[in-house]
Amino acid sequence: MTDIPAPSRAGLLIFPGITALDMVGPWEVFLRIPGWAPLLIGLDDQPVAADGGLMLTPHATIADCPPLDLLLIPGGGGIDALLADDAVLDFVRAQAASTAHGIASVCTGALLLGAAGLLRGTRATTHWASHDLLAIFGAIPVADRVVVDGRIASGGGVTAGIDIAVALAARIAGPDVAAGIELAIEYAPEPPMGAGRPDMAPPAVLDAVTTAFADRIARRRALAEAAAARFAAG
Repeated sequence: MTDIPAPSRAGLLIFPGITALDMVGPWEVFLRIPGWAPLLIGLDDQPVAADGGLMLTPHATIADCPPLDLLLIPGGGGIDALLADDAVLDFVRAQAASTAHGIASVCTGALLLGAAGLLRGTRATTHWASHDLLAIFGAIPVADRVVVDGRIASGGGVTAGIDIAVALAARIAGPDVAAGIELAIEYAPEPPMGAGRPDMAPPAVLDAVTTAFADRIARRRALAEAAAARFAAG
């Protein structure tokens, strides 16, 4: 096991419209890494409403965040509003440069890394419905559930937060510790419908979900293109 001073801090950014499971899965894993303590980092000190209204209370803010050893950016519909938020982008860039174990994303959290200019020439992944947006930021899109490229780690959609967190646990504390965490949380998924990826879903289901996402993705594409252009101009 790596010799880590206790407690080492894993920060998880929270914001209005976050998809709660993007954060909660990694939280459960980070809780179980010996010598580590997860923290919720808010845009300010106010409670945050996740998708569907679940309330989350930050331990610290992007302005007063203590030194972190790892920062994880979850996704959700609320990520769109952050793509041009200078305070958030500056925080993400600073943490990416200073954290001992780099920075990670789950789902559309990867788009915030892109808007911060961190994905140029970097292999990355995100939710399948936003996957082709990665190239807007100069990333190399990879259709894997977990992608690690140097100090940048990214996970696919929502439930992949557990996968990326276990992968980070293995890198931080070793494979035996990571395996023990998998066992402790009984992470042995057996999806009842077996339709968790576009290539696995029945065509009618894929068409219905893709149609439901269409307007959101069109808006997100425009925001991603604007964020990428803004960063390039800066």
